[in-house]
Amino acid sequence: MIITILIIFNSCGKINEKSEPEMNTDNAAATTESKNSLTYTGLKPLPGITLKVNESDNKGFSKNKIEHSYGVAENGQPHNISVESQQFFETKKFSAVTFDSQTENNIYLTFDCGYENGYTSKILDILKEKNIKAAFFCTLDQLKSEPELTARMINEGHIVGNHSATHPSFDTLTKARIDEELEECENFLREEFGYSSEYFRFPKGNYSEYALDTVSELGFKSVFWSLSYADWDTEKRNGADYAFNKVTERLHPGAIILLHSVSADNAEALERIIDYATENGYVFESLEKIKLSYSNYITDN
Repeated sequence: MIITILIIFNSCGKINEKSEPEMNTDNAAATTESKNSLTYTGLKPLPGITLKVNESDNKGFSKNKIEHSYGVAENGQPHNISVESQQFFETKKFSAVTFDSQTENNIYLTFDCGYENGYTSKILDILKEKNIKAAFFCTLDQLKSEPELTARMINEGHIVGNHSATHPSFDTLTKARIDEELEECENFLREEFGYSSEYFRFPKGNYSEYALDTVSELGFKSVFWSLSYADWDTEKRNGADYAFNKVTERLHPGAIILLHSVSADNAEALERIIDYATENGYVFESLEKIKLSYSNYITDN
């Protein structure tokens, strides 16, 4: 039996449109004057939600750890591992995606944001100049420590995704703990920024069938990736050319590109990556363009 979000997205405004949000003039002045104010966005706060799952009903799903694998795409084609991962999600009816198998030229730019390293503003500057909407998956620590950056992401039409409260490995968690990790992050977005997000990314890419089903049951869409490289280690700088080559040689239709915002190499190479992809017929789109062909378990109560 599917038990889901109690007040969830429809009754509370589901998800903010990712176009430029309409400013609320009553709140705008207050947010300009004080950084202790609600949102920095001019959006009205959304009421918090309470997530509910049935701890005793695991539906027979395995709790064994799965480390997301995507393979190295080449020759303009996703790796077989990515194809098999996507087929697995669809066969199991999970609300999850690793690449968009329904497109010939769309690609999707996503960033994981666990902490700030001074490069996110530059990334946002480039995206604004190129008129590209990306997704930033933020931990609760990132949201709390960088409210101005978060507000800028929202105001400039990007998706701010849920990356959990404490960044644990989800294959080790109970349903109740999964509930807490997602709820705490979601409610902070709602109450402090007037924003709601149905997109989630598993920390470290670690999950289990049990965890993935629970996240789906709670009404979230899990976004994995089909293109990435080892960019999270800030001690190993390889330069902008290295980042450019790693990303561009792995491009393929429907690619969900994972980059880390802490990487100076990514920030320096991003404009070139965008130009190269565009010149080669790819179109950067928002995750909202991906059409999931299966239920995401959302029901209204």
